Amino acid sequence: MSSNVLLSERNITVGYTDGVNQNILFENLSIDLRAGELVCFMGPNGIGKSTLIRTLAGLQSPIDLTPACPAGRPNPLSRGEGVIPKKISVVLTDRISAVNMTVQELVTYGRYPYLDWNIKLNSRDIDMIERAIELTHIQHLVSKKLYELSDGQLQMVMIARALAQDTPVILLDEPTAHLDLNNRVEIMNLLRKLSRTEEKAILVATHELDLALQTADLVWLAGRDKKILTGIPEDLVLNGSFDEIFQFKGFDLKTGKVFHEAHRNVAVNLIGEGHEYLWTRNALERCGYKISDSGSLTVTVKQSHNRTHWVISPRADAHFVSLKSLLNELESLS
Repeated sequence: MSSNVLLSERNITVGYTDGVNQNILFENLSIDLRAGELVCFMGPNGIGKSTLIRTLAGLQSPIDLTPACPAGRPNPLSRGEGVIPKKISVVLTDRISAVNMTVQELVTYGRYPYLDWNIKLNSRDIDMIERAIELTHIQHLVSKKLYELSDGQLQMVMIARALAQDTPVILLDEPTAHLDLNNRVEIMNLLRKLSRTEEKAILVATHELDLALQTADLVWLAGRDKKILTGIPEDLVLNGSFDEIFQFKGFDLKTGKVFHEAHRNVAVNLIGEGHEYLWTRNALERCGYKISDSGSLTVTVKQSHNRTHWVISPRADAHFVSLKSLLNELESLS
């Protein structure tokens, strides 16, 4: 993991204030984002993930009135310096109102922090726009209007705009919300790849627990004491931090499975390997069978001529070519 810290905050307090009353969400935080690192920021709804993203992006001030600033600057950034847009790009959940804008135009907006009063793109601006479009594989969309895009396509365009901005740090708030599985996986894989190939520090606020566990280099876990726990995903699973924060109901994070009650009075000894074994076990447990080495029935998962079939013992003649037919037979036996 890179030691090159691109964003560093020390002892900041995040929340809202009206000048009299304070709503503190996170208190005395000290956090770092490093080059080449994908960080997933997770926590229960309403804990303040979006507020922290906006604070780190310089869109709102910490309660202690010390603006967020990238590492390497000894003094807080002034809002008038125009430095933050060249250090930090952000993708929020806010809907875009200018839906008649083209994809090309929206990606071009990423270069606006670098333009002077005549708003004329130079060769570097054009190169960065084209590279952002290429990295996100949206070449086929550049002439489309925003209203013509799917939610997944629009998210890719927003990420392209952030890439065109060419900042060392990218912050994203729920970039996979309301997307289907393919789009969620594609976006998380893209962000993971960009953190490495472009040496960027990328922070993603997300509810995608399964994807975060498989893609994040580091997890920031919003605790209930206005603090943030940090660690690699596997450590936070094994030490019980995820269970403590989310208090899962009927879900075992260590196995990644929903709890199933073995309501049938039949135990099955399951023999096999590979993903066929895993999905067979899933089907049996979902249907109320207990998996046990001492089961009265043995189900063996076999492969023959690149096809899967199942055998029930001691009934040697009981061969099945689908899990549905296997479950029907077990139903008749129980």
